[in-house]
Amino acid sequence: MKLKDKVALVTGTSPNIGGGIAEALAAEGAAVVSVDASAANADDCAAYIRGIGGRALGITCDVTDEAQVTAAVQKACETFGQVDALVNNAVVFNKKGVLTMPLAEWRKQIDVILTGAFLFTKYVAQSMIERQVRGSILNIISTAGHQGEPNNIGYSTAKCGMLNFTRSAAMELAKHGIRVNSLTPTATDPSESSERAQRWGRAAIDLSASKPIFEMYRSRIPMQKLPSPSDYGRAAAFIVSSDAEMMTGTDLRIDAGAVARYWPWDPAPK
Repeated sequence: MKLKDKVALVTGTSPNIGGGIAEALAAEGAAVVSVDASAANADDCAAYIRGIGGRALGITCDVTDEAQVTAAVQKACETFGQVDALVNNAVVFNKKGVLTMPLAEWRKQIDVILTGAFLFTKYVAQSMIERQVRGSILNIISTAGHQGEPNNIGYSTAKCGMLNFTRSAAMELAKHGIRVNSLTPTATDPSESSERAQRWGRAAIDLSASKPIFEMYRSRIPMQKLPSPSDYGRAAAFIVSSDAEMMTGTDLRIDAGAVARYWPWDPAPK
């Protein structure tokens, strides 16, 4: 129980990565505040955690709206006393390139990923300082933030920006005893997300159309297996716990070797 008596706020809690991280933090004893623009994602995640004996609160919030962010942080503190850990995971997907992406869509994607992380980091860090909490902040990146992915300009750019946002915030907040790190996922096995959706009382996700693309991803990754949201969740629990108390400004890649792979080498079986 690495996080017994701790409170963790997670943004972007769909049944995929964010939901997996929220469940993993709860399994380690944390009370979880699940935050999402979708009320279903926020509430279903929290309800499931409460249903298995945990403590959880769901909050619907537009992470780009400063008033909604401050209200969410205030509600979390009113409910559980403080926030010990923040996971910035909120994201919007929009796979368009520099030649085709409309400016409004670029701004929205950058805003959700970067501005959302900025606002939650700002107000959660302020709450930690006021309450003298030696807390931890974790930003979720992507292998697309480390490499140049074509036709995914907004996402790749924002996720890359999150890497230096992490380092800069880590340096600024170190004097307050607040650690800031990041975690890099990669293409993620979708089967666990489908199973989680069903546990949350939703219909099973039809994976038939996406099966070929995920098989392609799997064949090209060095470990020949795609990570699951639970893999990220266990790593997140470690990073935000006291086990990682000397870790700040660092990115931990849970990517089955994707970023480290030398570009001409194709690990797919011949």
